[in-house]
Amino acid sequence: MHRILSRTAAVGCAAVLLAALALAPAPAAAGSLPSAAPPRSAAPAPSAAPARIDWRPCENGVRDMQCGTLDVPLDHAVPAKGTVTLALARIPATGRHRLGSLLLNFGGPGASGVDTLAGTAREFADLGEAYDLVTFDPRGIGGSAPVSCGGALDTGVPPGADAAAALASLRAVVRQCERHSGPVLPYIGTVYAARDLDLIRQALGERRLDYLGFSYGTRLGAVYAAQFPRRTGRMVLDGVDTLTEPLAEQALVSAQGQQRAFDNFLTWCAHQRGCVYGTNTRLAKERAAALVARLDRQPLAGWDGSYFTGQDAADAIGAALYSRELWPPLARGLAMLERDEDPSGLLELGGPVAPEDEEVTGRPVPADNEAAALTAVNCADDPDRSADGREPAAVERDIEALSAEFRAVSPVFGPRQLMTVLACYGRPAGTDFIRRIDRPGAPRMLLVGTRGDPATPYRWTEETAARLGSAVVLDYKGDGHGAYPASACVRERVDAFLIDGKLPSGTRSCPASG
Repeated sequence: MHRILSRTAAVGCAAVLLAALALAPAPAAAGSLPSAAPPRSAAPAPSAAPARIDWRPCENGVRDMQCGTLDVPLDHAVPAKGTVTLALARIPATGRHRLGSLLLNFGGPGASGVDTLAGTAREFADLGEAYDLVTFDPRGIGGSAPVSCGGALDTGVPPGADAAAALASLRAVVRQCERHSGPVLPYIGTVYAARDLDLIRQALGERRLDYLGFSYGTRLGAVYAAQFPRRTGRMVLDGVDTLTEPLAEQALVSAQGQQRAFDNFLTWCAHQRGCVYGTNTRLAKERAAALVARLDRQPLAGWDGSYFTGQDAADAIGAALYSRELWPPLARGLAMLERDEDPSGLLELGGPVAPEDEEVTGRPVPADNEAAALTAVNCADDPDRSADGREPAAVERDIEALSAEFRAVSPVFGPRQLMTVLACYGRPAGTDFIRRIDRPGAPRMLLVGTRGDPATPYRWTEETAARLGSAVVLDYKGDGHGAYPASACVRERVDAFLIDGKLPSGTRSCPASG
């Protein structure tokens, strides 16, 4: 399921500052920066029960899929400020014994739930017999008042600019995002999305929320359970995000997780005929790291004026690590790059591709929406993410101090992850609600962690389970991001809980081959 997305935010001109500090440069990318922090209070605001959703056939041609909209308060605490319209989709239950609605969130933040359900419905066929499969585009995303930075992703700061100029450019991005995103931007974040989720539950006529969330969707599920513990039904979180770690620690752990997953791939590659790195795993790690460093020093230039850097290669490698099914094409792409200086194989896996405007449920979506929303939500969710009040020299010293540690953890992924430390520069800190979640009293739920996960390391599963206090952990011994699409064993246990309510105590496990 390719829409179980990475949690790493692209940073834009933060790369200029880091390049000036002798870090590997990266291509400019999107990142919207909200103009106001979400509420720090944990208490859900009272809301009038919404009207039922008017379901109609979707225009995407997917059989039996229905689309609808729901208006929710822009600010749940002050409904008079207006509303935001959410885009929803569902596939009605196919079996004779319908249990109700199962809400799904596929990750991001920034992914369109409507689009993803359209492309992955077959993977949930067993659940779809018992449940209406329902999803939505969270506020600011896809068909739900999408945010944008107006395409102003490259601020034009030249390499070698000092820290003050680079940080001033980040503030300029803030103003562009405010200008192009409309009134929804200050009201983005998981606390708001969870309250919207409860209004969707009411509109569906469900007494409790039954929920399956992947990657970022696990954060959304955890926040919902913390805000509405008595309205939480059967909940499964797969590819579990952190609730507690400060930004720098999150980035460091993410780099470690990506490097661990890449090491697993290289070990696999060493046992395959024709692996470009040979049969020695240690030398393979060194040669792969040298490739990224070489391309950062001397990018490959295309006939059209484009270029392919080491960080582009790292991005493509990271994308391929999400699924073990992508390991063979990753091996071929690395061989093409090493032997022929041909990056096309990696570009097919995920490289520097210019996005185009899309449509969700017939509505135009800005080309930079996914990346803009990803950064906006992540920044709104963490009180430590903003460094706006600090002097440029102090920020520069902090980055210099972290640089060696990140490179030591992963010479391939460390520089890119370090860039996320500045992703939210230029606006206020986010909510502290998520950081303070502590045993909210929700019913027992199932958390699924993958040992070789490149995006949400397994330790986050255990940490989040402890914070929720009512969770059973399913330990998947395999690789990739998200276990449900990869493991029959995991699917069997998840389906047994969601359909039959079967949930054993303690930690259970599924083998890599299962």
